[in-house]
Amino acid sequence: MTLKLKVGRKGYIIIPKAIRESVGIEEGDEVIVEVGDGITLKPIKKVNIEELRSALKSHLERLRATPGLKEPKPGELNISLEEEFDK
Repeated sequence: MTLKLKVGRKGYIIIPKAIRESVGIEEGDEVIVEVGDGITLKPIKKVNIEELRSALKSHLERLRATPGLKEPKPGELNISLEEEFDK
């Protein structure tokens, strides 16, 4: 999407509400400004720590409830990290 905006007297640019909503920018949020061939604004993704903790706890509980699943001991998998990440 390309949009023509006007720069105000103090250098302000107003990002229309529809665009802010489409990328999840809310009042008080921070954005990253990248300068290259032009200017790019990217919203800084916020992480809700409590939601993350809850999701990780839930995932761990599901893993523990999986029948026959056990944590491997060092060297037990017989695969190098390079091989693991090449897949």
